[in-house]
Amino acid sequence: MDTGSIAFMLICSALVFFMTPGLAFFYGGLGRRKNVINNMMMCVAPIAIATVMWVVFGYSLSFSGSGKWIGNLSHLFLNGVSETASTRGLSIPDALFATFQMMFPIITVAILTGAAAGRMRFVPLLIFIPIWLLLVYFPFAHMVWDEGLLAKWGTIDFAGGDVVHITSGVSGLVLALLLGKRRDYDRLEYRPHNVPFVLLGAGILWFGWFGFNAGSSLGANSLAVHAFLTTHLSAAAAMLSWLLLEKYQTGKFSLVGASTGLVAGLVAITPGAGYVTLWSSLIIGLLVSPVCYYAIAVLKRRFGYDDALDAFGCHGIGGIFGGLVTGIFTSPSLALDKGNIGLIYGNPHLFLVTLAAIIFTIVWSALATFIIIKVISHFTEIRVTDHEEAIGLDDSEHEETAYPTFMGLDS
Repeated sequence: MDTGSIAFMLICSALVFFMTPGLAFFYGGLGRRKNVINNMMMCVAPIAIATVMWVVFGYSLSFSGSGKWIGNLSHLFLNGVSETASTRGLSIPDALFATFQMMFPIITVAILTGAAAGRMRFVPLLIFIPIWLLLVYFPFAHMVWDEGLLAKWGTIDFAGGDVVHITSGVSGLVLALLLGKRRDYDRLEYRPHNVPFVLLGAGILWFGWFGFNAGSSLGANSLAVHAFLTTHLSAAAAMLSWLLLEKYQTGKFSLVGASTGLVAGLVAITPGAGYVTLWSSLIIGLLVSPVCYYAIAVLKRRFGYDDALDAFGCHGIGGIFGGLVTGIFTSPSLALDKGNIGLIYGNPHLFLVTLAAIIFTIVWSALATFIIIKVISHFTEIRVTDHEEAIGLDDSEHEETAYPTFMGLDS
């Protein structure tokens, strides 16, 4: 065991955990003031649920056995997971690997809740989260990162473009479609109620993402340095291209646009952070913002779905884009398998496998989410009433208010 890598991975684990409170501020600021506590609670609740599930059986289902779809139960309650040795050939013990990986299902579920903001009851969400983790996240963690089906196909995902962002983004879209639009979606313009919260959350996400991507090297090594650099370059390039596009489209620069752009850049580089060159990461960042901007500003209006905080537009679309460009730009000098390289280097195999894996992920995530919500809706209402939505979910679901209400007005 390497003490430097152990210290590094402990810090990275804490950074990935810190992303979830960051996302709570990001989503809380983007929403309406009467729903800020609810938006934050939807991000915070997965910390409790996913952590307990991970220790009891989630890690075992994700990272044990050689099943095609999901692991086995040999590591229930982290039984047999060593704190002093590695069975995976790493320089960190198995327990630290499990700890680092534990932070990923937390942020994954938190991301998808953004699509349902402003109209989903909290109790059905608490029922949805553990079932979704069991049917979507744990299988994909095993299929992509362990010895499951997609890994055997040859697909690669450095830090969670497929496992985290596509699953959560697509599931968020299905959830939004099943819930329906917010009551005044077509009649009022929705504006972020607290833009400083948005920047604070985006800044925390950027900070935490260094642990998310660099930590996926699973050691203090040159690969971690490379992933750190590509992560930062992509986020900065995406912020720049979003601002320029926004100026061209609206004539103004916005702080919300800058924050959204940098997040899109972080999402896009995630699947290839350790596999693409520095110049490729700049191109990825520059190109992802127009793609996500189009999805948010054009596609959402054209098809009329209410992805409230753009979980699909940013994470789903950004994750799909990131996976495809990983299949294009994976460098022979950085590839895990020197024959499984990017399309621009003359081999189409990785790109085709990645495309197949993305389609598979979209279909699985969408069907699973649809079934889960339909089953839950047979036993309880999943959406708040018009009156509860009008007064705000902070009051109706939590009996808390984030700010004093002046003159009886609160929007």
